[in-house]
Amino acid sequence: MKRINIFHASASGNPLTKSVARRIIFLLLVSSLAMLSSCQKDEKTNIVMAGDLAITTSEATIVLNQKDDSNNALTLSWTTGTNNGTGASISYVLQLDKQGNNFANPLAFDMGKAVYEKSFKVSELNESLLNYFSFQPKVQSKIEARVIATVHSSPKTNVTSKVVTFSVTPYEPVSRTLYLIGDASPNGWDANNAIALTPDSDDPTTFTYQGTLKTGELKFITTLGSLLPSYQKGENDNTLVYRTDEAQPDVKFAISEAGIYIIKLNLVDLTISITKLPGPPYNILYMVGDATPNGWDIGNATPMVQNPDNLFQFTYDGVLTPGEFKIPVNRNADWQQDMYMRDPSDSTKAYLHKGGDPDDNKWKIYKENWYHVMLDLSKKTITIEPFRLFIVGSATPIGWNIGNAIELTQDPNKWYIFTYHGKLVEGEFKFPVNRNGDWGQNMYMRDPTDPTKMYLHKGGDPDDSKWSIAAGDAGTYLLTLNVQALTIDIQKQ
Repeated sequence: MKRINIFHASASGNPLTKSVARRIIFLLLVSSLAMLSSCQKDEKTNIVMAGDLAITTSEATIVLNQKDDSNNALTLSWTTGTNNGTGASISYVLQLDKQGNNFANPLAFDMGKAVYEKSFKVSELNESLLNYFSFQPKVQSKIEARVIATVHSSPKTNVTSKVVTFSVTPYEPVSRTLYLIGDASPNGWDANNAIALTPDSDDPTTFTYQGTLKTGELKFITTLGSLLPSYQKGENDNTLVYRTDEAQPDVKFAISEAGIYIIKLNLVDLTISITKLPGPPYNILYMVGDATPNGWDIGNATPMVQNPDNLFQFTYDGVLTPGEFKIPVNRNADWQQDMYMRDPSDSTKAYLHKGGDPDDNKWKIYKENWYHVMLDLSKKTITIEPFRLFIVGSATPIGWNIGNAIELTQDPNKWYIFTYHGKLVEGEFKFPVNRNGDWGQNMYMRDPTDPTKMYLHKGGDPDDSKWSIAAGDAGTYLLTLNVQALTIDIQKQ
């Protein structure tokens, strides 16, 4: 591109004077502005303004159903409206009210700025209709909706949309909790200890229980500790009736055979199914081996205990010594019976050895201790947990924080001797067997008649007998516990 030097523009080649050059520059600028103005006059400028504020509804008629609680029932949408060219922001308030109430007491939602719709889930809309507007369940009613836009100019201005109307029928909600009671239930008739059923994640009106039932009767309550309201047997074994008064018939479901069952019921449809499931292949198992109390004497093999609340689980609680064991299904002396044995690839798993096969995989115990052994036939798993002991309480350095309870030291040669050596201050203490935060575990507690002795408190029982340290006795202590003799020696150092 060739550069033009306005100071050498004369025909003679002599430089122009500065005054002449300034006039030329001025003329060039004026000419350019004139050309630009001419171009702009040829173009049409169209400014599109936003339309009036308006609201619409996704549904004109809605029938709510609790089975669809988590689904969207309704979406209200609105246009942006206009700020009348001020450039000011706009915020919105959505209002709902009964038809004909002229929004005298509306249900209002402050939606803020740049939000142009609100959706209502079935449960949310139903709750508002029943509790805020006092509509009757199963009766169609009309709701009016409008949106108010605030233009944040100076001064602020408000614009209200036209009203949109929709019809809606609410439902009478059923309980969101359900519990099993009865002498057929593992927890009996104690309403305070009733077994909770599991609500369906997709349909909160459907509940399920799977577990053991005994011979006897059962029914369902909605609230722990209260026998009413309840769901009873209806016209047959597959129907329910809702009972709210003691004067109403108290008909229960009957279980004629103990076993594992699955119960499914729907509180809206008032339907129920009670189905007996296949049980475990065996109702009794044994432990045999040099690690067990009776060694390899299979005719005297140690029986395991079947869990009455889960028939697939078998447990043994007692002393095991260094050695091996396996789990036969009977005491046949020919050793040809089936047995549960250790999975060679994972000692926490079990498999069913077929009698007569050559495989012989056993579990191994390396240290004498009291063990809790549980074999779960449904999962084909086994847990072998050695006995442990902890101290907890306001007299200890960790207080009543059972999740951080201090573990006692076990004598390496005498599994039943445990010691604690450390600080104790004014307060109380006791000895749980684990760190479960629900406090429902077994604990060793003070014998109320003799503080040098102790007893094993069963988890869940109401007794709570603790040892105490007086303010003047705070210091370092050596505690020695014998869980076999049930004694404790408390020595201040």
